[in-house]
Amino acid sequence: MRTALVTGASRGLGAAIAKGLGAAGWTVAVNYAHDDAGAAATVDAIEVAGGRAAAFKFDVTDKASVRHGITEIEHQLGPIGLIVNNATGPQPFKPIEEQNWDDHLDQLRFFVKAPLLILQCVLPNWKAKGSGIVVNIGSEVVDMGNADFGHYVAAKAAMVGLTRSWANELGGDGIRVNLVAPGFIPVERHNDASAEDLEAYRRLVPLGHQGVPEDIAATVVFLASPGGGFITGQTIAVNGGRTLA
Repeated sequence: MRTALVTGASRGLGAAIAKGLGAAGWTVAVNYAHDDAGAAATVDAIEVAGGRAAAFKFDVTDKASVRHGITEIEHQLGPIGLIVNNATGPQPFKPIEEQNWDDHLDQLRFFVKAPLLILQCVLPNWKAKGSGIVVNIGSEVVDMGNADFGHYVAAKAAMVGLTRSWANELGGDGIRVNLVAPGFIPVERHNDASAEDLEAYRRLVPLGHQGVPEDIAATVVFLASPGGGFITGQTIAVNGGRTLA
């Protein structure tokens, strides 16, 4: 049985990705930081659908916590074959005048440090067996350059560079690394978004509607499948054509 680690999977995109992978036959390690009930609900949903999953609470930005978490996952569920780096923290909008270096570091911890710490834990085994898959969850903001969001945009752009570099470095070891870049997909963190904001975004989407978390999950499942076996180093935009121009 293949084991997938999905970080930040207690809600939102992470929960949808975890459920999608469970339905596709992966055993899913549901990582989370705070939301015990949400993580349990994700696990329950996977198991009710006939899959296998377990929740693992650890801080993906802390080296000791990651090492302990990976050890627990592999003890309970078996060796990890897929990492989905989805976890994120607060995403405040701030004008340049109010941003400081810590604002940038806060984002880099999730989008560069955490993926690095996790990969380093499994890489010896992956190289030994000649296979492994990483799917990073990025964002269309790298192409859009959203104002008042430089700290977040820069960190997500760094994730794109990380994806390309890892794909080049690890391809010879049979390890694939790709990035899925969602558009604005409303999830729990967007509950306060106004109807006007949602409509304004929708009007800019060529397909004429916003996506749902399951759209992102389906793309991750494909990249982790044999059908995606000759794809690496790529950024796949899942945004209804929002970044065509």
